[in-house]
Amino acid sequence: MKMSIILSIFLLCMACHQAQKNDIQTESKKNKSMNNSLEVATLGGGCYWCMEAIFQRLDGVEKIESGFSGGTVPNPTYEEVCTGTTGHAEVIQITFDTTKVSFAEILKIFFTMHDPTTLNRQGNDVGTQYRSAVFYHNEHQQKEAEEIINELNAVKAYDNPIVTQVEKFEAFYKAKSSHQNYYNENKGESYCRFVIQPKVEKFEKVFKDRLKK
Repeated sequence: MKMSIILSIFLLCMACHQAQKNDIQTESKKNKSMNNSLEVATLGGGCYWCMEAIFQRLDGVEKIESGFSGGTVPNPTYEEVCTGTTGHAEVIQITFDTTKVSFAEILKIFFTMHDPTTLNRQGNDVGTQYRSAVFYHNEHQQKEAEEIINELNAVKAYDNPIVTQVEKFEAFYKAKSSHQNYYNENKGESYCRFVIQPKVEKFEKVFKDRLKK
């Protein structure tokens, strides 16, 4: 992954999208809840424990939950999703403060912190439940995701084409409580030490200016 190219593309994207700020703010209001500055994003980037640990540390994230989206089985269990027969992806659902972080910045981190070019796989985690996906909540999120993917592909930011799915959000099913806040509560486990911790350290290095205080 060509990190400098990816980060440069996102800076350019954000500059271009700033010109559309008024339209974006109008559209995003349709998806805001709790108060006028909150928005929701639903992302699949492999194991949800990894994505959760990363975005928990991002300034502007008010709430984050691990769960499942994109499938056909209502209220699936983790074990059912792991069979690969439910159609669901492991996802994180983020509630973020748009006065502190934009959806474009969320995507910048998302595409930097996982490999969006491997189909149904992240490292040793293999299966459709580990697919890369953006489940958009409104037209603005859809457009933003599609434009960024097209731009990254156009400059060949990765050695292979991006396979991230951009799908309309339909439902989110929260995973059981023992799967929430997983890294913070299980740092001594081997998966946390050898898989999640390096990702967290990478995030804290690359995005050190965006960390929660």
